[in-house]
Amino acid sequence: MSDRARRRELRDQYREARPEAGVYRIVNGHSGRALLGSTPNLASLRNRLEFARSTNTPGALDHRLVEDARRDGVGVFRLEVLEVLDTKPEATPAQIRRDLAVLEGLWREKLDPAALY
Repeated sequence: MSDRARRRELRDQYREARPEAGVYRIVNGHSGRALLGSTPNLASLRNRLEFARSTNTPGALDHRLVEDARRDGVGVFRLEVLEVLDTKPEATPAQIRRDLAVLEGLWREKLDPAALY
């Protein structure tokens, strides 16, 4: 296989790959409070949290977490993936967002609202 054909194959695989979507919570290990959310790209969220930790930059976090991150430090936050959405290849981004909203709503019913941001 030529170099050009291999690059084309890798590019096509990348375009077809869907990022992992799911419901998560970011827990403040100091206070126990958590931010519940959902995202069509969990890897991006992981990277953003890791960037905030590595640079000690609270502003890289969700705005609801910034005050606590400044007070307690970015390192006290941990990501917990609560549920991964099984996305179908034919699902549109809008359908994925709707499914995530439903899953997030179900998790909101399970968790204590007083413990959430």
